Amino acid sequence: MMMPPGLVSNLQEALQNRKGTVPKQQEPEDSNDTVSTTTEEDNPIEFDESKPIILLTNSDGVESPGLTHLVEALVLQGLYNVHVCVPQSDKSVSGHSVTIRETVEAISTKLNGVISAFEISGTPVDCVSLALSGALFSWSKPVLVISGINRGSSCGHHTFYSGVVAGAREALLSGVPSLSISLDWKKDESQETDFKNAVEVCLPLINAAIRDVEKETFPKNCFLNIEIPRSPSSNKGFKLAKQSMWRSTPNWLAVSNSRYPTGHFLANPQAGLGLQFAQLGRDASAAGAARRLATQKKNLEIIESTGAAGKSDTNRVKKYFRLEFLEKQQEETDDEDLDYRALESGYVAVTPVSISPHIETDIQTATSDWISTVTPGGQ
Repeated sequence: MMMPPGLVSNLQEALQNRKGTVPKQQEPEDSNDTVSTTTEEDNPIEFDESKPIILLTNSDGVESPGLTHLVEALVLQGLYNVHVCVPQSDKSVSGHSVTIRETVEAISTKLNGVISAFEISGTPVDCVSLALSGALFSWSKPVLVISGINRGSSCGHHTFYSGVVAGAREALLSGVPSLSISLDWKKDESQETDFKNAVEVCLPLINAAIRDVEKETFPKNCFLNIEIPRSPSSNKGFKLAKQSMWRSTPNWLAVSNSRYPTGHFLANPQAGLGLQFAQLGRDASAAGAARRLATQKKNLEIIESTGAAGKSDTNRVKKYFRLEFLEKQQEETDDEDLDYRALESGYVAVTPVSISPHIETDIQTATSDWISTVTPGGQ
């Protein structure tokens, strides 16, 4: 996606100055505090009007290690009013789906140091949309929305499937600056401590973003998709990247309903994509239960009568399938600025993602030529 030169220039300058002055951190009273579920009476947190409001969301719920370590780091700084709104269950590959025609449930939870937190029976987009509506929290516009940290990269075409990216995109659609953050997770190689290291890597960028949003110098008309490499503590630095065409291949498996109940997560252990197929149940999408995906391991045909009682002249066939993503080999390219190439090279890839309706000139021309050939008087 082409980005305006001015935006790219501003972002490059922001990255170059990322080590600049950030608000002075307040020393915590007890550095051994960790994020935990507790009761409001145990740890009452008062809203401080002098501090910026930030909203945290993700795609995989309140117990995600990425969220846990991110909350812990932000709370220990003592610089912000931290609020959390996350899905009740894993919605990692829910894309930009929303829940309509069904009631969305919001259940309060308590995280140490957080002003308020809710678990939502919907998607990441539902979480952000509800949080920014003014119906759930006493405020409607935080300084920044941070979505993550996701287990698995969200480069290239994964941005269309990714729930964590969708959370940041929804914030931008609502006029709120946002970041999506993902960790390039590799099964049997990555460790849970990598999330803590990932937070340490991106925290200066988060602080700088909040500072510059308040100064109105943060890049506009885009959100930033931040991809952190494996072994975060040994990264090569931040690199401005471009969104690539990188994608994984969807692979549908015919399965048996008796072997894997609906909601059992399946992922290719060799792909190393950190992608899981999220159940699109009644909590996940506008289609709700009508589009719920059943799962299982071999072909199965179930013949059911759909006629009136006592009649069996009309039958239907029911089959079960399950989706997994397979890693796809990409074409060789010399462009080291593409997001997945920067990530593979050990950089923290920072990609501006726009929602601008701008269409490149050659696409506009080609479409115009096609319309003129297939429609009378087409222009």
